[in-house]
Amino acid sequence: MAVFISKSREETEAFATEYAKTLQGGDVVLLDGDMGAGKTVFSKGVAKGLGIKEEVTSPTYAYMNDYDGRLFHYDCYRIESVEQAENLGLADYFDMGGVCLIEWAQNIAPLLPKRVKRVVIRKVDENTREIEY
Repeated sequence: MAVFISKSREETEAFATEYAKTLQGGDVVLLDGDMGAGKTVFSKGVAKGLGIKEEVTSPTYAYMNDYDGRLFHYDCYRIESVEQAENLGLADYFDMGGVCLIEWAQNIAPLLPKRVKRVVIRKVDENTREIEY
């Protein structure tokens, strides 16, 4: 795994825009990081890199936002069981040809495909982030 040090939200988003160019439809990316680490900022950059113009917001209450079938952005923080995730149909999107970005993936771990990519974002200070990918 490699590490990128970001000094600002803008650098995080720009890095994620470039990272998106390494992704292809069907990729599942687990976004790990504490609250406020920058997972949604990273997601905005990935969306931009995939050519999505729509504003990317955290799907905390929707569980998953679908951007043109090209990006499925999950927030599984509030998922309480694998059964809940199954009932919501969250695993159905893994095979729909878009890129899946999943925050708090540990809450749906048994449903995840075998091959996933992982990005870990660590908050160093107010503006600095260590992004491991």
